[in-house]
Amino acid sequence: MTKNIAILGASGYTGAELIRLISEHPGMKIKALGGNSKAGQRLSQVFPHLRHLDLPDLVKMDQIDFSAIDLCFCALPHKTSQEVISKLPETLKIVDLSADFRLRDPADYETWYGNPHTALKQQKEAVYGLTEFYRNEITTARLVAGTGCNAATGQFALRPLIAQGIIDLDDIILDLKCAVSGAGRALKENLLHAELSEGYHAYAIGGTHRHLGEFDQEFSALAGRAVKVQFTPHLIPANRGILATCYVKGDAQAVHNALEKDYEHEVFLEVLPFGETPSTRHVRGSNFCHIGVSADRIEGRTIVTAALDNLTKGSSGQALQNANLMLGLPETQGLMMAPLFP
Repeated sequence: MTKNIAILGASGYTGAELIRLISEHPGMKIKALGGNSKAGQRLSQVFPHLRHLDLPDLVKMDQIDFSAIDLCFCALPHKTSQEVISKLPETLKIVDLSADFRLRDPADYETWYGNPHTALKQQKEAVYGLTEFYRNEITTARLVAGTGCNAATGQFALRPLIAQGIIDLDDIILDLKCAVSGAGRALKENLLHAELSEGYHAYAIGGTHRHLGEFDQEFSALAGRAVKVQFTPHLIPANRGILATCYVKGDAQAVHNALEKDYEHEVFLEVLPFGETPSTRHVRGSNFCHIGVSADRIEGRTIVTAALDNLTKGSSGQALQNANLMLGLPETQGLMMAPLFP
């Protein structure tokens, strides 16, 4: 039976990506599109590239009849999302794409996002949405918290290595390049073409990036002790994609073997042959993540690289993967499209 879907925040980049993916999904039908700032507009006015689709107009969120909805995607900004979700029916299945339910400790949320959490009841029931590692919990969850796109990329590269203790947990450097769509669709001066193109820059220097809260939470839980990575993100003049380069102390072949073994049966996580490195252009528009392992010239040091599309595997594709599990549908349904190239 086809599942009825609502998307809140449908006028943003992740909302558009959800619409693109679900429009070809054989088990889902979009019944409502919420977008307060664009309410009353046709989807073709907001996203001309989707004009071929027969979909409802955007409406204010309070106009949606959620009794007819099987699952709701919330693609809203943090803080707004928790306010909206706390008012939705308690029986409604929800996949949240914001940061509001990723951190289990309310104090951590306040530390990284600067305001107290106001939906503590929902926060307690939320399941962290990194599908490949929380699959069983997601299958029975009502509320799933999608990960940060940077956090997902780094975790795919490092989780098995931390869990198995085959790298030095006190010497992990994560250098990450991310495309501009990760900053959202809102107008920002520093994201204007003239400000961003023909160069790239580091930001959130010295451990201030909010996704560090997810790294601290997840890596420390895996290791059974505090693990803090050194993390520097860089904004690049590209529309889509994340490339993470991780510098670790450990035997390169052992690192490759661990990743290959752990991801052997994961459809969307592809470990490349030893010595090969991934590129964002090889995963663009897809739900795949490519991971490479190379030995450094310094003995005992290894470089792990991971590439994914921040809007698909890093956000909306991950959200759909989780929704499939929550609705009892095949996990890969609607997500096996090949990457776009060139």
